Amino acid sequence: MAVGWALDLFRGGQPRAHGDIGIAVPAGRFPEVRRRFPGYDAAGSGRIWEDAAPDVLAAVHQTWLRDPATGADLLDVFREPHDGNIWICRRDRSIRLPYGEIVHHTRGGIPYLAPALALLLKAKHVRPKDQADLDATLPHLSPEQRAALSGLLGRTNWAR
Repeated sequence: MAVGWALDLFRGGQPRAHGDIGIAVPAGRFPEVRRRFPGYDAAGSGRIWEDAAPDVLAAVHQTWLRDPATGADLLDVFREPHDGNIWICRRDRSIRLPYGEIVHHTRGGIPYLAPALALLLKAKHVRPKDQADLDATLPHLSPEQRAALSGLLGRTNWAR
């Protein structure tokens, strides 16, 4: 799970409603996700993509899978840059971390993005829900996780 849902899983509760389910996948694996949802539209940048070419997909990082009958967004897929098993931050490509360090799991085995990274990705455009996620998550972060978040924010130009 990614962003808001990742923070909910980290905290063990859901303090706010979500409009869809957000997941992050290595960009190169997006076709696998897409194939698992036949009959659903892939939408991004205001248009529906039947079979978007790689250059079209590369222009945006987010794709919604939506029910064509209702228009409801079901899944928000973040297609993340990567180099094999190394995640690359789309907003600062100098930030590179092994997936083994950034994917955490609940006791039940549900994978989610490390809270420091989820908060980092939400930091560029702070909306009320992003501020609520930060406020709800900070008390749960260990000193090490707070230091990681601070270090990541300090490395980016857009989060200052």
